[in-house]
Amino acid sequence: MRGQSPPAATDTSRRESGDCPRPDVVLYHAEGCHLCERARTKLAALRDELDFDLREVDITGDDELEARYRELLPVVEIDGERAFVYYVQPEGFRRRLAAQSCSKNEGS
Repeated sequence: MRGQSPPAATDTSRRESGDCPRPDVVLYHAEGCHLCERARTKLAALRDELDFDLREVDITGDDELEARYRELLPVVEIDGERAFVYYVQPEGFRRRLAAQSCSKNEGS
């Protein structure tokens, strides 16, 4: 069935075999943001389990990024699409990572 663990496992296998690109995950955060620290910790644990690139962007002092993200921090994007705000749910992250990274490659 769609949306259950077997498709996610299939997508992960496809990534490992080189059929899907390595996902690009971006964490937007700011200094002193306790929710950002929680998100960073969860993403670090997930990165140990899953294969993805993680970039961190500190929005502190950048007027454009502050206007775009301050009220939503932390913000996590996967392959350029907003996936999570405020909290990162590990199961939801696993599903989004598998679905988003492989579906972009198939649409090309």
